[in-house]
Amino acid sequence: MSAARHYTLENRDAAVSVREPGTWKTIAKDWKRNKIIYLLALPVVLYYAVFHYGPMYGLLIAFKDYSIPDGVWGSKWVGFDHFRNFFESYYFWRLLRNTVLINVYELLFAFPAPIILALLLNEIRGGLFKRAVQTISYLPHFISIVVVVGILFDFLARDGLVNQILAFFGIESIQFMKEPGWFRTLFVGSGIWQGVGWGSIIYLAAIATIDPTLYEAAKMDGAGRWKQMLHITLPGMMPTIVIIFILNMGSMMSVGSEKVLLMYSPLTYETADVISTFVYRRGVLETDYGFTAAVGLFNSVVSFVLLMLSNAISKRVSEHHLW
Repeated sequence: MSAARHYTLENRDAAVSVREPGTWKTIAKDWKRNKIIYLLALPVVLYYAVFHYGPMYGLLIAFKDYSIPDGVWGSKWVGFDHFRNFFESYYFWRLLRNTVLINVYELLFAFPAPIILALLLNEIRGGLFKRAVQTISYLPHFISIVVVVGILFDFLARDGLVNQILAFFGIESIQFMKEPGWFRTLFVGSGIWQGVGWGSIIYLAAIATIDPTLYEAAKMDGAGRWKQMLHITLPGMMPTIVIIFILNMGSMMSVGSEKVLLMYSPLTYETADVISTFVYRRGVLETDYGFTAAVGLFNSVVSFVLLMLSNAISKRVSEHHLW
């Protein structure tokens, strides 16, 4: 038995020693053939290594009572105290609820909007009208978020256009930007207006890859435009839809803090304050870097888990997934 095992180990070692030169030869051959491609990819790899993976050692401050003079390594180790303080704080459930609800509303209303627009644009036969609609719907994407929020404040002010229209119909004016109940509607609605046209581009590209002969065969079988959209266009778009949905799930805990910071006020904290804005106030304004690093790490871990779960579920129930 031992002799046979010894013989097997010798054969395995010999096989590995035989394969190693071939492996290095293959690598050298691949490098020689694709050297330009590797050189082109090198700046991107260096960028992520230096600016994304390198600074990850800074996550240590989530477990330390960080102070700038002592630095990362010299600060006092506190373990999971920052996480415990965050989970036990008064703001935890409010921040989590607001973050999740805003993202759920965006998945329910903002996510389907570019898909619907792409389907509608695909049904337009007039070239000039179609291009005009595309151009008009794309333009808001190029407007700064600061300008968009400024437009919201102007239109929704007490003497703004919206309240003037309401007053014309005898309806009392509403302080939209100061009412907590209106914040999520305005946040998601303005996001749809700004991003629906730009977001439809990728779905129009997916529609363009569908084989035209499928539509011709469907017409011969008597399928109308509605049936063609349901049974050809939508299934052809499904891989793109699933991938975008999985990516959105991965960023579900990351609401755009810039827009929230511009829109909210202490009067709307009840529905507007999210994890990213809380991190900004505690980390930048109050210089509590260790605590906010812990909150940010918690946010990243939850986002990673959601990404993995959504990809696993998609892989189980359909043939479309990221990996």
